[in-house]
Amino acid sequence: MARALKLAEVERIPILGTESIVCGFHLVDYIWTDIFSSLPAASTYVLITDTNLAKLYLSKYQESFQVAWAHHNQASAAPRLLTHVLPPGELSKSRATKSAIEDWMFSEKCTRDTIVLALGGGVIGDLVGYVAATFMRGVGFIQIPTSLLAMVDSSIGGKTAVDTPAGKNLVGSFWQPKRIYMDMAVLSTLPPREFSNGMAEVIKTAAIWDSAEFDVLESSSVEIRRAVLSGTQDGDAGLTLATRSAEQTLLQRVIAASARVKAYVVTHDERESGMRGLLNFGHTIGHAIEAILSPQVLHGECVAVGCVLEAEVARRMGHLSEVGVARLVRCLRAYGLPTTMDDPLIRGLASSEQLAEVRPQRLMDVMGVDKKTVGTQKRLVVLKQLGATLELKPTNVSDALILEVISAGVLVKPVDDVAVAETVVVPPGSKSISNRALQLAALGKGVCRLRNLLHSDDTQVMMAALQAMGGCEFAWEDGGDTLVVTGGGGALHAPATELYLGNAGTAARFLTTTVNLINSGGESTVLTGNARMKLRPCAPLVDALRANGCTIDYCEKQGSLPLRVSHSGGRGFPGGRIQLAASVSSQYVSSILLCAPYAQEPVRLELVGGKVISQPYIDMTLAMMAQFGCHVQRISETEYLVPIGAYENPAEYVVESDASSATYPLAFAAITGRQCTVPNIGSASLQGDARFAVDVLRPMGCTVEQTATSTTVRGPPRGQLQALGDIDMEPMTDAFLTASVLAAVAPGNGGVTRIRGIANQHVKECDRIQAMCTELARFGVTAVNHADGIDVHARPIAELTSATPSVHCYDDHRVAMSFSVLACVAPGGAELRERRCVGKTWPQWWDVLARDLGATIAGADPQAEHIETEAEAETVTASSPSVVVIGMRGAGKSTLSKAAASALGLTFVDMDEYLEQQVGQTIPEIIASEGGWPAFRAHESRLLAQALTKDFATGAIIACGGGVVEAPDNRALLQRYMSSNGAVICLTPNMDQVAEFLSLDKTRPAYAAGDARDVYERRKPLYKEASNYEILVDKRLPGAWPKIEQEFVRLVSFASGRDCNRVDLAHSSYFVSLTAKDVGEYLEDDRLAAVTAGAHAVELRADLLAAIDDEDDVLAKLQWQFAMLRHATSLPVVFTVRTVAQGGAFRGSDDQRLSILHAAIRWGAEYVDVEVDTHAAALYAARRNSLIIASHHDPTGKQLRWSQCEFTTEILHRARACGDIVKLISFANQWSDNMDCLEFVKRHHSLKTPLIALNMGYEGQMSRVLCPVLTPVTHPLLAAKAAPGQISVQQINVARATAGLLPARKMALCGTPIQHSPSPAMHNAAFSALGLPHVYGLFETAEASSLTDLFAAPEFGGASITIPLKQSVIPLLDQLTPAARRIGAVNTVIPVGGKLLGDNTDYLGIVGCLRRSQVTAFPKATALVVGAGGTSRAALYALYTLGIGSVIVYNRTAQRADELVVEFSELFTSLVAVSDLAALESPDYIVGTIPASDLVYPDSLFAKVGVALDMAYKPRWTPLLESAQRHGWSVVPGVDVLIEQGIHQLEKWTHLTAPTKIMADAVYTKYNADN
Repeated sequence: MARALKLAEVERIPILGTESIVCGFHLVDYIWTDIFSSLPAASTYVLITDTNLAKLYLSKYQESFQVAWAHHNQASAAPRLLTHVLPPGELSKSRATKSAIEDWMFSEKCTRDTIVLALGGGVIGDLVGYVAATFMRGVGFIQIPTSLLAMVDSSIGGKTAVDTPAGKNLVGSFWQPKRIYMDMAVLSTLPPREFSNGMAEVIKTAAIWDSAEFDVLESSSVEIRRAVLSGTQDGDAGLTLATRSAEQTLLQRVIAASARVKAYVVTHDERESGMRGLLNFGHTIGHAIEAILSPQVLHGECVAVGCVLEAEVARRMGHLSEVGVARLVRCLRAYGLPTTMDDPLIRGLASSEQLAEVRPQRLMDVMGVDKKTVGTQKRLVVLKQLGATLELKPTNVSDALILEVISAGVLVKPVDDVAVAETVVVPPGSKSISNRALQLAALGKGVCRLRNLLHSDDTQVMMAALQAMGGCEFAWEDGGDTLVVTGGGGALHAPATELYLGNAGTAARFLTTTVNLINSGGESTVLTGNARMKLRPCAPLVDALRANGCTIDYCEKQGSLPLRVSHSGGRGFPGGRIQLAASVSSQYVSSILLCAPYAQEPVRLELVGGKVISQPYIDMTLAMMAQFGCHVQRISETEYLVPIGAYENPAEYVVESDASSATYPLAFAAITGRQCTVPNIGSASLQGDARFAVDVLRPMGCTVEQTATSTTVRGPPRGQLQALGDIDMEPMTDAFLTASVLAAVAPGNGGVTRIRGIANQHVKECDRIQAMCTELARFGVTAVNHADGIDVHARPIAELTSATPSVHCYDDHRVAMSFSVLACVAPGGAELRERRCVGKTWPQWWDVLARDLGATIAGADPQAEHIETEAEAETVTASSPSVVVIGMRGAGKSTLSKAAASALGLTFVDMDEYLEQQVGQTIPEIIASEGGWPAFRAHESRLLAQALTKDFATGAIIACGGGVVEAPDNRALLQRYMSSNGAVICLTPNMDQVAEFLSLDKTRPAYAAGDARDVYERRKPLYKEASNYEILVDKRLPGAWPKIEQEFVRLVSFASGRDCNRVDLAHSSYFVSLTAKDVGEYLEDDRLAAVTAGAHAVELRADLLAAIDDEDDVLAKLQWQFAMLRHATSLPVVFTVRTVAQGGAFRGSDDQRLSILHAAIRWGAEYVDVEVDTHAAALYAARRNSLIIASHHDPTGKQLRWSQCEFTTEILHRARACGDIVKLISFANQWSDNMDCLEFVKRHHSLKTPLIALNMGYEGQMSRVLCPVLTPVTHPLLAAKAAPGQISVQQINVARATAGLLPARKMALCGTPIQHSPSPAMHNAAFSALGLPHVYGLFETAEASSLTDLFAAPEFGGASITIPLKQSVIPLLDQLTPAARRIGAVNTVIPVGGKLLGDNTDYLGIVGCLRRSQVTAFPKATALVVGAGGTSRAALYALYTLGIGSVIVYNRTAQRADELVVEFSELFTSLVAVSDLAALESPDYIVGTIPASDLVYPDSLFAKVGVALDMAYKPRWTPLLESAQRHGWSVVPGVDVLIEQGIHQLEKWTHLTAPTKIMADAVYTKYNADN
């Protein structure tokens, strides 16, 4: 007898007149019952799904089919149920797959009464729907969507299609399904990212249609995510209303609501002639982004970014408020969706090449063919509020406005000098008051309505953190203008994940104390931020809290975030007497004051350590605490007593407008001679910056009228501002930037403004004082950086540079807004490179500047800064998954992981130590206890899961115990982690070396003799099963341990996506093909460096290696060859195994070749060359961060023809489907074949779809000259060529120059004296070796102004800059690299895209030389810098780049050393100046930066082994080097640094790998001849 049916209680939604959309939980039985009873009978049901879903559901549907039929009609035989299973993914959505399905259905004798069911996501639904629409001119069709995106989007509306080589969804039809069954239970199997992908559509629908639904989504994200991500598909929970949880009910509500809207719109506009276009909100821009970033970035993720950008368009048009934009952003982020192109999720998924292609004009071009575009008129869905659109169809929007919003930068043009009416500007709520109000209301009791709250990045960070700690509830009223806060009375719990605070300094400092209020034993909270946040100091606050009894640890750099706050002590925030150094930031003081009422004892706060900074902000905190019911007693100027209690929330609190932001419209009036009123900032303000108009603008010549609640400013006639002379801006430090740009054009009263009292501005979002000096120089204005201020030397407006400067904003809102004011009068205006950074405090500033103040602005697409990855750049984001390291004990897991953690800014986690801390016993104690090894393994499994999912889910490198793979649960956990883009690296050891180490290691239970090898052999397959990357750790390899560390850091960086070491395909590029039988042949006499000169990658032809023919352990021997190559070069590796049929030498089986290629992916090969065959798709799917070069070789040239050849087109399309780069190789039978090949490349090659296409053979050599990217090359030192017709880089460049494809450039050394410089010899030797037509000469001058014509010449190719021009050249340049900006000097000029980029390679020369001479691990080392001039700045930046945290500066003039320490202190854990070398302990590294002198170096400096490097190269043996060598130190002469920095210069100018030995020989030949 058939089992009982489990029939779900469902919700039906009408569409096109029938209730054919069905929603519920566990619908399988219901689906068949409904089909049999409600739809016309069918003789055959065809269920089509993919292999992933078949494993989960197919048997359930087959069993239920039989049971439901038995209940429906026992009397007659059941109809047929046929099933067809497809490979998953977009590649199945093709005409070929559709034809194959149809042919199969014909073979199964399906007739017109067949009903076809699509069980799957959008790919299955679209494909199967199209089959149903055309099979026998249309058969019944049923959608059973299994992804959230398919439920709310693709399954509704009847759109069906397949992809073609010309694009996605270009062939299809409208075919409405008879039923759409939305089974919410299947969503529990979705990965979190796929759930978020679908939520983008749900949020989009609510945003255009239903404000109430948007409110639900906004306020219920935790419950909705829990209903999906914590649910289960097993059991019957949710089957009926009685068994349905509140969270399941909520989930069904939001999905059904979204489906109901789409059904309504489809019903009224089935063929998309008007209203249905509303469903494309976010899609016009989102689809353009998706066209570039797919498939790495998902549809919903691109649409989420598109929604925000299109909402900003609506705001710019004046239809949508900033509140609406901010709420939309906050809602999207709550569901794990990106909201900007800079989001860490997108940066971590998309390749650098893809991201480089997301340019404004490229997006506009893609939008030009969008289906909503009419002719050339683009149309967007324009919101007027959340839940309503401007029109019931897309709205016409100008290209200029869209460009402005989507651009990374903004061009501000000068404002006409004409009289205009008074302007009234209302700035947003104060950031300082908003953050304080949020924290006070969250900690308080009762409900508080906050009005005029700032909606910005900073406040969103604060709100998200408070919600994550369960401290309060938020709701919105008045369309989002009022935030309703229900306070939690100080009851907080540990957040589920780390608190990522971006660059929100106020939130970071306030929350550092707040998290200590959490009182939950055994847990901890991590506060982290972006790269700049990790440089900003917090040590005084942490020191004070630690001294008070709080448990706070630095996770990375001492003195900065990230912090781990432990809650295991049970004391919360102890309170009592607290001493705090408050001379750096008043936010430290406010942080403790705000939390003090919730301490265990009354807080007596004493401020020590000098003058208290920014007292007005402390006064603001005290006043606001009083408004929330806590009255602080001020005992003295530096002492406060805070009683214990709880805040009582006022019913309403109105946030003042931001006085710092108000300075910008008032400064606009001052600089342009116009009048502006800010109506809600006056003399009664809580904020110190409210004094700006009276204390700054009035002395500068402005007319100022200020009441208690408003301020009006009228500027003097344009150009007549007065300099301020000396001014102390300590009460309003943030306003100094505004004052500085006004001072730049205030020539009256002596023309010099000296601002002091702003020392804290060195450590804000950036070093703001240095930033102002650097960027003012672009306008021709001189500014001098001081420890506590800035001097600005004004120039008349007419004398500012006439060009349009490109201003770097340092991701700092105040830098951007200040320079936008100056741009309004500068003759050429200005390009502000980072438009979006104003979102921190005034997201709609550009709207105000244009719409209210009348400035003319436009979108700008700043040229990318072509620089190497800097230590200053953000390399680790909060969303970067942690890296797990496994392998035998003694293989080096901890040592290597610590090195990688230091190099990449990761948190190092030793799982054994973590386990001992969490359990409270040592591992030997656990094993010796009653539970023994099983108890240890149980602890290990539990804590590994806790580490990967909670405590160290991101930003860490986790070294596991050797036996972690013994437990099946651990292996399953690691496999799940890998399937969600996690990296698990296995160390392959030399077991002899491991056994030797274990014999000496007494910290862990010992192995018996021989046991270690047996254990390893048993674990080896388990290690492989539980890892996706592998590295050989064998001290016999060249370079031994330092090179192993270097390769491990590379692999961690590669595996985690931080740096995939890829070739820049925007320039011509080459890879050299190695042909020896053993890589070791290239290691003699550094032959490999010579062979790879000019190349961008190196090809390891595994099929040509002797190891490939070895029958025993081929993979191990190939891994040894691969590792040797890795130790010898940092170039990307192209791994290739070519069969005999493909023109190679491999004679093994396909399975052997496949296993070798999979191994190359495990080893981290950047490129894997795969022939287009039956295995290519599998390798492509398994490639992780490796790129697949999909190749086809025709050694005859008879099949693969370049002109009108259907076979070639088909191969191209097949290769595109299974490769990141396509490589098509034919054979030239006549010279014209090369021209045909060139035309083929022109048609099919692009940055997004790169193509290597060339001809083999002598007659095909010209095709190699013309090949655009990754041309395979040979070298004269190679014994054989890898293919007939292969030529060298030198030959290619000579041919390109001869053919006029490589114009000759002129480079020069600029400065004086330079006549004896070896630089011309060095660079000209390199040009000759690389076949380049360039010439390097001398341009002797002491005046930077004389370089203008040189730089403007069409043949200018770059310049080396030496004394005395390294700083004076900066105003002539368009942009600087981060290194040059930080060092404050330029030694290299690089033309980039019509602009001039200033760089500094001096520090790279130091870095390279010290790395080669390394004696002590850099993170553990101490360094001494001798000197305090310009070169010492490069030395300090080099030491910072190397990761050396402790540095000492010595200079005979102590004041200069002290100034250097102040300026660079934030980069180091310890940076001190000393006046006596004899008193120092011996450092590990000494860098001399002064000319050879009579300075005596005491013997005590050389007490231990170290490295001495002297920048002076005349004489070769300086006093420093002589002393160091005498004591047995390694020495690096200055001439070696000269060569190293010159190598970097050459590579930046030519984009080719330098011929290092040839350059060095040229320098030493010249040097020795002159000396």
